Amino acid sequence: TAIREKQLAEFNGEEKDLLESISALKSAVTVLSKHNSAAFLQMPRSHMLGVAATIQNEMRKHSSLLEGVLTRSERKAAASFVQAPEDYFDAAPTFKQSYAPQSGEIFGILRQMKETFESNLSASQKEEMANQKAYEDLKAAKEDEIAAGQAQIEAKTGELADTDEKNAQAKVDVEDTKASLSADEQFLMMLKEKCQMTDKEWEERQKMRQLEMEAVSKALAVLAGDDAHDLFTKTFNPAFVQTRSAEES
Repeated sequence: TAIREKQLAEFNGEEKDLLESISALKSAVTVLSKHNSAAFLQMPRSHMLGVAATIQNEMRKHSSLLEGVLTRSERKAAASFVQAPEDYFDAAPTFKQSYAPQSGEIFGILRQMKETFESNLSASQKEEMANQKAYEDLKAAKEDEIAAGQAQIEAKTGELADTDEKNAQAKVDVEDTKASLSADEQFLMMLKEKCQMTDKEWEERQKMRQLEMEAVSKALAVLAGDDAHDLFTKTFNPAFVQTRSAEES
């Protein structure tokens, strides 16, 4: 932007300067055009001095631009006219025809300078248009890049927000998982304790059952022994069995 502003400022200054120069040369050409070769001696002194001042000013101000445009003889004629504009056409006042070549030379110099300035102005304006278009194209491209960058930033911001939300949810899930794991560990500990108690109870029951089985075995052994058989025989009463059978009958 700063470079473009500098270019535009330089163009505006150059354009203004050339327009002023072209306007001054047009005025000088108009002044000379109003007087034919026979009327140069009757041209007002102020007009003559004005044309001379215009030539001197423009040749000094645009010396580099006029380099190679005016020939050596044209520059010499212009210098002679500028130094003594009133005497320039007074070389042979008796013969009016002598004024025509001299006035025509000055007239040609003015027109040549004007055409040079107009050509240069046209080139500068075209260059400015090209610079302006290049600037607008570059500006549009940069604006597109900025818009794309902004869209990317917004997208990344959205992705970051989603990531933060997922991270927050993940932290909650981790806490929930830890709590669930703690509960499961506590349940497992209780289950282990219960299993240990059940194993102990089972062992005790097994011992009691073993003791009961041993007691029954001993009782059976006692009942199956000779002493028990003898006692049974002694205490057995057949009449009791018969009476019981009769009653049931």
